[in-house]
Amino acid sequence: MREELSQSVERKVDELVALTRDLIAFPTINPPGEAYRPCAEFIGERLKRKGFSVEYVRGESTPGDSDRYPRINVICRYEGRGPGPCVHFNSHIDVVEVGYGWTVDPFAGVVKDGKVFGRGACDMKGGLASSIIAAESLIECFPEFCGAIEISGTVDEESGGLGGVAYLAKHGYFSKPRVDHVIIPEPLHKDQVCLGHRGVWWSEIETRGSIAHGSMPFLGDSAIRHMSAFLNVLETELYPALSKKQTQMPVIPPGARSSTLNINSLHGGQDEGHDGLPSPCVADSCRIILDRRFLIEEPLEDVKQEIVEILENLRKTRRNFEYELKDLLEVLPVMAEKDSPVARAVAGGIKDVLQKDASYVVSPGTYDQKHITRLGHLHDCIAYGPGKLEMAHRPDEFVGIEDLVDSAKVMALAAYSLLTEPDARPITRTLSDHVHS
Repeated sequence: MREELSQSVERKVDELVALTRDLIAFPTINPPGEAYRPCAEFIGERLKRKGFSVEYVRGESTPGDSDRYPRINVICRYEGRGPGPCVHFNSHIDVVEVGYGWTVDPFAGVVKDGKVFGRGACDMKGGLASSIIAAESLIECFPEFCGAIEISGTVDEESGGLGGVAYLAKHGYFSKPRVDHVIIPEPLHKDQVCLGHRGVWWSEIETRGSIAHGSMPFLGDSAIRHMSAFLNVLETELYPALSKKQTQMPVIPPGARSSTLNINSLHGGQDEGHDGLPSPCVADSCRIILDRRFLIEEPLEDVKQEIVEILENLRKTRRNFEYELKDLLEVLPVMAEKDSPVARAVAGGIKDVLQKDASYVVSPGTYDQKHITRLGHLHDCIAYGPGKLEMAHRPDEFVGIEDLVDSAKVMALAAYSLLTEPDARPITRTLSDHVHS
């Protein structure tokens, strides 16, 4: 059966490439959340023809959801011949902005040099296509299986996943008894099982000043200069301290094994985007968005306190320094066990297909495993998919066709193992277990 599954995927190479290109053609850019509905309906209509039941679920009242940009998720389920476990493949359909530097049309799905190019090719429409082909091959080769296969296309992963997997998890779509095992085809290299991810804390800081005529700045108080003082402390004190913090988690690439801080955006003074010259004003507001990635060894309270202490010290030592700090998103680190059923099954598929032992890694950035674990309370979840992590969000993003095929084989074999071993039970541990073991 395992050889038959691999051969079935091999016969579908052209179909797999075409499906990847079709998915890339939907410009599902987030924000704001373009083309979610047509992309979800494309997936649903395809799988409905293959015998899947299809459900569309809107993430109502979640950030960004509106009648113009509805957060439409699709969940497709194929029931086997009898009761058994459910294997779920979850992929996000949203992609980040295109950005500069492309040499090909980012939504044309250009095929050349054994690769498919396009925004989302790597992250993660290639993985979605591979999971669909894997599931379809399994159903064709093993129609008498017991249990169920689910495939979902969900939204907003790039902006936190609140309208996608988080919303669905709150409503029971990623919990037992509906689902037992989850594979998320994120691009983390085809020979690696991704057990989890670092933590994240997004925050917004606003410094305030007093508006005045730009020719007489001494009559005002520049919020931008206040923010500059904060940035100086980050550069001279916090960044060096973060680089010294190291984790035992197998995070890739190695540079992400230390704590990191990124400044996602910085806005001060007049709004951007207008035509013509600006008027001469002292900025009375300046806002910054911080993206702090932290390690499983770091308590979230300590991560926040680092920033608070900097701000409070400036408030005490700098004249007229006032600020407001807002929490935007917080997610704890998560890491599944190597000996959990889904990790073992995927590692077995890698051994069969690639003739090598799988390596185990942790992602530098979060993905939707966070919601499945904390809201769905389902811990048998890992990430595995085609593509090179380093290509995510880059210009001329691509996924290798050979990687698409090999990953589809691995996913098909993993699902077969999980469906034919219904007595497998995931082993779960708490965050504190990982920290203190």
